[in-house]
Amino acid sequence: MIIEFLFLLIRFIVLTLIQVLILNNLQLPGVFNPYIYPLFLLLLPIKMPQWILLLVGFAAGLTIDLFSNTMGMHAAASVLLCFMRPQVLKLVEPSGGYEQTDKPSLSYMGFRWFATYASILVVIHHLFFFFLETLEFGQFGFMLLKIVLSTLLSLAIIFLTEFFFMRKKAR
Repeated sequence: MIIEFLFLLIRFIVLTLIQVLILNNLQLPGVFNPYIYPLFLLLLPIKMPQWILLLVGFAAGLTIDLFSNTMGMHAAASVLLCFMRPQVLKLVEPSGGYEQTDKPSLSYMGFRWFATYASILVVIHHLFFFFLETLEFGQFGFMLLKIVLSTLLSLAIIFLTEFFFMRKKAR
């Protein structure tokens, strides 16, 4: 249990450092904002209690907010992602249900399952985040373009990261 907690903490620190030191400083056109830190929230254990999940989501988002000067927008989007996560897990649940050892990762659940799961939650996260960032519908076309391109880039980075660290599931 302690080893799993330490592994989660290291994953959080590494993804946060990648986000704030590399991705936040990329000189991309204004329509590309890649975010890798939601991967930490996506990979949390399936059986994690909802209240802990919400607290972890808030802490993760707030940490990114502190380094990004975004005044709680990442915290709000991360809490929404964590709030919706159990419903999305039910939506993509395999026919036999989840086993106690299942982890919501590419290596444990397969590409199709992980792609569906991650795509739904990253779209929810990005829709909410970029709506909070813009707070108006006057720039709806630009906001939609930013959501689509940022979501695609974020998902590409998340999938590459998962492929890079893919391990065989132990069953």
